[in-house]
Amino acid sequence: MPALVEDVEDAIKWIRPTGRDAFGIDPDRMAIIGHSAGGYLTLVTGHRADPPPKVLISFYGYGNIAGDWYGKPDPFYNTFDRITEQEAYSVVGEDELVDGTDTERRQFYLWCRQNVLWAKKVGGREPVEELDWFTPYSPAENVDGNYPPTLLLHGTADTDVPYEQSVHMAGRLAEAGVEHEFITIKDGPHGFDHDPDSATSQQVADAFDRVITFLNEHV
Repeated sequence: MPALVEDVEDAIKWIRPTGRDAFGIDPDRMAIIGHSAGGYLTLVTGHRADPPPKVLISFYGYGNIAGDWYGKPDPFYNTFDRITEQEAYSVVGEDELVDGTDTERRQFYLWCRQNVLWAKKVGGREPVEELDWFTPYSPAENVDGNYPPTLLLHGTADTDVPYEQSVHMAGRLAEAGVEHEFITIKDGPHGFDHDPDSATSQQVADAFDRVITFLNEHV
C-alpha cells in the first residue's frame, strides 16, 4: 500500500513542474478522477497531495481501507464456489499482483475476499490488530477543512465496494464543511458506467453531465 500511494504522490509531484512545458497544460488546475480502486486513490490525493488537487471525482471508490467490509468475509464473493489457497496461488505464482481484467488472476482476488485477506495482502498488515497503521491511507479518517471539493458517485447495487462507503465518505466531508456532492445511481452495480445499454443508462448520462459541470465549476 505505501508504494501504491507513493506512485500517485510521485505522479503529482512530477506533473506540477513538468506539465506546462511537456503537455501545454496548467498543472495548477488539476482534477483527479478514478474508478473503484482508482476512486480510492483519487480520495487519497485529497489529504496526501501538497497542495491538493482542485477537485476530486470518485466513482464507486472507498474512503476506509480497513473497515468491516474488508475485515469480514464478503457475503457476495462467498456465493461463488470456494477458492482454495492452492488454486489462488496457482494463477499468480509468487507474484501476488492482481490485474482485474485477467479472469484467471482474479481468482486470487476472489480467494482474498472470501477469506478476509485482501487488506492484509495489499497493506502487509492485519487490519484488525494493526488498524492504526492503515489510518494514513484512509481518506475518511483524514478529511479536514483543506480537503478539495469532491464529487462521489456510487450505485446502490454495488457488490464489490459497498454503497455505504460513499455514504460514509460523504458524511465525513459534510462534518468537515467540505464542498461536495453525492450522486446515487439507483440499482447501479459496480462499474455502472461500463454498459451503455443498462437499465441505469439515463441515470448515468445525467450523472456524467453533472461531472462535467462540477469540473467546470472548480477547475
